[in-house]
Amino acid sequence: MRQTIIAGNWKMNKTNDEAVELIQGLLGHEGDGEKVRMIVCPPYTALCDISRAINGSKIYLGAQNVYFEESGAYTGEIAPSMLLTIGVSYVIIGHSERREYFSETDQIVNDKVRLALKSGLIPIVCVGEVLEDRENGKTEEVVGAQIDGSLKGLNGDQMKKVVIAYEPVWAIGTGKTASPEMAQDVHRFIRDRLKNNFGDVAEKISILYGGSMKGSNAAELIAQPDIDGGLIGGASLKAEEFLKIINAV
Repeated sequence: MRQTIIAGNWKMNKTNDEAVELIQGLLGHEGDGEKVRMIVCPPYTALCDISRAINGSKIYLGAQNVYFEESGAYTGEIAPSMLLTIGVSYVIIGHSERREYFSETDQIVNDKVRLALKSGLIPIVCVGEVLEDRENGKTEEVVGAQIDGSLKGLNGDQMKKVVIAYEPVWAIGTGKTASPEMAQDVHRFIRDRLKNNFGDVAEKISILYGGSMKGSNAAELIAQPDIDGGLIGGASLKAEEFLKIINAV
């Protein structure tokens, strides 16, 4: 059985007080963590406060980014050890916004994934195509190359600790959503690519959908055989809407 994961990516939203208010709305509704694992990924500034707030709950803490060096003169960056010491378990790596706005390449993503794993963090590795790629029939070419480059050099044991998130870039923050069948097609392609690269461990890797999942479409999406949860953006910023997704799953 693959772990079903619903991860909330709060992006650059919520002051510390707002973050704590949001998490208070989720506490007590996270279930037992067996059927559905809830992860929240607040901005760096709120990680400590959220870590304290969820202590003793079944909610897991994630960060939105990490650097690929353990320490040094890298102003503004955050090392894996810094995240681990405040209770972070997961880290989003290679989000489309990092790739687009901060010029992160597959090599940079690969470097981050390697250090995250070495340090004991669980990476949520993002891949996905833009609208132009989709319209030109290049979805598999682009996503396949991102899978190969971002996970280069990893072995099967390491891959057991990796989560993949497929995010069709054209469906992020636009209100557009791939149909369940469209999303399943790409998730199946990703799993086949993982199987080709890493063997049968691919069947144990959770692959999340990251394109405008919300309470109204979550159940139908996750009913697909290769969709194992969601990486949620805007819908994770309101406790009521995020819990609709949890409950739908």
